[in-house]
Amino acid sequence: MERGRIRIAASVLDSDLGHLADEVRRAADGGADRIHLDVMDGHFVPNLTFGPRTIAALRGATDLPFDAHLMISEPGRYLAEYLDAGCDSVTLHVEVEEPIEPTLRAIREAGRRAGLALRPRTALSAVAPFAQLLDIVMVMTVEPGFGGQSYRQDGAAKIGAARDLLAGRHDAAERPGQVHVDGGVKRATAADAGARGADVLIVGSGLFGAGMDLPAEVSAIRELAETAADSTDARAEIAKDDA
Repeated sequence: MERGRIRIAASVLDSDLGHLADEVRRAADGGADRIHLDVMDGHFVPNLTFGPRTIAALRGATDLPFDAHLMISEPGRYLAEYLDAGCDSVTLHVEVEEPIEPTLRAIREAGRRAGLALRPRTALSAVAPFAQLLDIVMVMTVEPGFGGQSYRQDGAAKIGAARDLLAGRHDAAERPGQVHVDGGVKRATAADAGARGADVLIVGSGLFGAGMDLPAEVSAIRELAETAADSTDARAEIAKDDA
């Protein structure tokens, strides 16, 4: 299957958790480019999901990259377990109340991609001090903690600035960064994210909703985002709305 510039990360939080390995394989067979794993601790966000043992058990289901999104209060404390579980990238939240730089350095030293996520109301300036250590900026377009929420423009408005931040890193040419967009991404919002400069669209309920044809949704979301990314008119409309 031909794949374009914009990547689709299948967020399995909204899949059939009773058959999670099968759902991972279904996403891979359906054209997804990576698997997004939402890890929640019931403290940083008011929800609980799964941890490193579940991720390790899923690792054999596909060769696609695993993106771990740690919505937990102490990512540094548990990082080694997620690296050992086979995560190819690890993104923590800039809002955590612990030192961030050591964790980002540890991810990179392990040869994985390091990321920071920010809530819709968190200014991008919170991420800027760590720019040289980042491979990923994850722009949240919903409040983290639950799937199926609506795409928020106050979050999406930071996508373009996040791209500029990553492009300004000293090693950007050798190690290009990626802007991931997480929350409410589906057919209806893919064009907006693409026009704003997203690299990776994280899609959950937009792929795993009842009765959905997953391969068709992957293809449509990618095409809508890429068409908008290539459209001068779409980018101009976004700029006008943000003005």
